[in-house]
Amino acid sequence: MTYSPILLVHILGGMIAVVAGTIALVVRKGARYHRMTGNVFVVSMMIMGASGAYAAFVKGQRFNVLAGTLTFYLVASAWLTVRRKANQTGRVEVALTFIAIAAGIRSLTWGLETHATGYYVFTMLAFSWAAFDVRMLIRGGVEGASRMVRHLGRMGFALFVATGSFFLGTAGDPMMKKHGLRATLFSPEIRKTHLPEVPVLFVVVLTLYWLGRVLFTRTYKKAAMTNQVSS
Repeated sequence: MTYSPILLVHILGGMIAVVAGTIALVVRKGARYHRMTGNVFVVSMMIMGASGAYAAFVKGQRFNVLAGTLTFYLVASAWLTVRRKANQTGRVEVALTFIAIAAGIRSLTWGLETHATGYYVFTMLAFSWAAFDVRMLIRGGVEGASRMVRHLGRMGFALFVATGSFFLGTAGDPMMKKHGLRATLFSPEIRKTHLPEVPVLFVVVLTLYWLGRVLFTRTYKKAAMTNQVSS
């Protein structure tokens, strides 16, 4: 099976992202290993999303164009959330908001043309994320627990997309569907055991765990109060 260079970049970026993202999700947040693996995850996910969207555009796979674009947007906006200081935004956040809005409009248009449920799901997600972005921009940024929820939620969802695509997805090309990498690694017999579903569930459970810790423990609430007092 021969892969095009852009598809090889997409696959390699996705595999690195799954490994780095899982490690970043497991280790203590803010620690050295979290920052290191988190940076690797961001770079590899943005490469995966951009290359995937381009490859899908060339092949006319409109749904995958949206998937790649929204994945790129999610990772970039989540990364900026912690790179910026509390209650700080810039032009890049505005540009990313417009990307989410544009993706939502395009998804809605294709949904009305094809009546495919998947497009409506993407439309809802894109407009929801864009609405949170607009709210953040109007307020002048986020801080404390809200800042961490925005970062963790978007990174976790992006990792869920990458993990689900690798372990559960199947190639659209008939030849790759039978003889491609995923078909080789996950034969019908292996899929029947439901083992490929375990990593995906692991990402979902761990993401919800960290979101719960942020929302329902005092650590980040104290940090938010400290920021308010110092400002």
